[in-house]
Amino acid sequence: MALTLLRGLKTHSFRLYPSLHFTRKHGVVFFSTKSAQGQTAAQEKQHTRLKVSSKTDSVKFDEISKNYEAVIGIETHVQLSTLTKAFCSCPYTYGAQPNTSACPVCMGLPGALPVLNSKVIEYAVKVGLALNCSLSLSSKFDRKQYFYPDLPKGYQISQFDIPIALGGYLDVDLPVEFGGGHRKFGVTRVHMEEDAGKLLHTGNGNYSQENYDSFPIGIVDLNRAGVPLLEIVSEPDMRTGIEAAEYAAELQRLVRYLGVSNGNMQEGSLRCDVNISIRPIGQLEFGTKVEIKNLNSFSSMSRAIDFEISRQELLYSLGQADEIVQETRLWEEGAQKTVTMRKKEGLADYRYFPEPDLPGVNLSEEYVNEIRDSLPELPEMKRRRYENMGLSMQDVLFLTTDVNVAAFFDATIATGADVKLATNWIMGDIAAYMKNEKLSINDIKLTPQELGELIASIKSGTISGKIGKEILFELMAKGGTVEGLIKEKDLVQIVDPTEIEKIVDKVLANNPKQLEQYRGGKTKLQGFFAGQVMKETKGKANPGLLNKILLDRLNSKS
Repeated sequence: MALTLLRGLKTHSFRLYPSLHFTRKHGVVFFSTKSAQGQTAAQEKQHTRLKVSSKTDSVKFDEISKNYEAVIGIETHVQLSTLTKAFCSCPYTYGAQPNTSACPVCMGLPGALPVLNSKVIEYAVKVGLALNCSLSLSSKFDRKQYFYPDLPKGYQISQFDIPIALGGYLDVDLPVEFGGGHRKFGVTRVHMEEDAGKLLHTGNGNYSQENYDSFPIGIVDLNRAGVPLLEIVSEPDMRTGIEAAEYAAELQRLVRYLGVSNGNMQEGSLRCDVNISIRPIGQLEFGTKVEIKNLNSFSSMSRAIDFEISRQELLYSLGQADEIVQETRLWEEGAQKTVTMRKKEGLADYRYFPEPDLPGVNLSEEYVNEIRDSLPELPEMKRRRYENMGLSMQDVLFLTTDVNVAAFFDATIATGADVKLATNWIMGDIAAYMKNEKLSINDIKLTPQELGELIASIKSGTISGKIGKEILFELMAKGGTVEGLIKEKDLVQIVDPTEIEKIVDKVLANNPKQLEQYRGGKTKLQGFFAGQVMKETKGKANPGLLNKILLDRLNSKS
């Protein structure tokens, strides 16, 4: 996650310039000027950059930041995982060949009429309930008019004045490394709509003739046109990039827990548009809102927001607040800055009116209650349950981030496994193995039942923790059972004191020089002797019993 990007500003150095551009490289902020006539991206790169990095200037900018408050809201588009599109029977598969899943309804051809997919309503109700919203038992669809090359109808079917859900909230627990704490962010509305198509480009602006004979300079792919979306609009309750990113991450967890979307940002299944304004501390009126698009990760979102806050704070401090205009800006990951994309449309520009080809959506109380009763345990409920088990917030956040990891943990402790030991194994060796092998928890061969058996075998003293770790990696890679591996490899722990005493005596007799050194004061050699005993027993000696017997023998005067 990001810290504030702009530090070390020499404010008096910029009074001559009507507009500023910021970049950051190797921890240092760079600035380039822009004339009142405007500049292209190529022209901007030619401008001289001003490098400012003194500690005094950093303190000055910290003082500037204390005078302003950021106001942040997020519009999140969630692509629903229905088998077919919102208003036709076309399937949608991410990554399919362009325009292989389009029909007259998708393309808005004359005479083609939309028919609403009932799953879209079901998923919208699920999300509305999970976000603690009030549901509209009677809602409708509207036409949102705007032109874009990948919007074939020239309008989008959406919901305007009567959305399906209103006035909810989302509970978020911030990570411990960012100060921790619980936040409750308001949700203004949830409404159903359809997605647009997609403009495809290559690096040189051309597609190979082999695949795209009809489109030598790029194409409009309508596979995504008509795919169902839920737009979730937050209240402007966030104040930092970290809060905004954690809100979006919690929404991703929520839709995955509900099973209504895969929430993959890299596929466009979850897309966030962030609205940011700043205002002087104590002012109730909002400042001019700026929207940021092109955010493809939560870390990018945090960095983009912190940059934009700092950009606006600087302009305010220089008396240039009028240069903050209502617009849409893009986040340039490489340059680590926001740049102007287009002027932001207003509601009047969209010319909403009721969709004449679709009937209203009417829900019964019985239908809503059936869906409410079918909801799974959601992330917030799961976090509270895990906390009540005595787990730390760090453990809780790790276990609940991935619904599949949480399910694996729940299935493990259902076997009677110790809660803390199960947590440690999952967060430690299992997580490290998945990371190294680039696997999800559903991909490994280990089952929750066998992890529970492994923990029980260690606690009962049947095997040592060291042997348990060896068995764990074998189970994750190849599968099998704990009992089968113990028998196959003869791994049962030696717990007979007489047998361990014989091996200890043998090791001491074979290492008289080290024994003399130990009794002469080099007590660290105890580890050497313990290692030799473990080598003799192939790691099967009970560690606690071994250390007790070894110390007795080492300290014996006979």
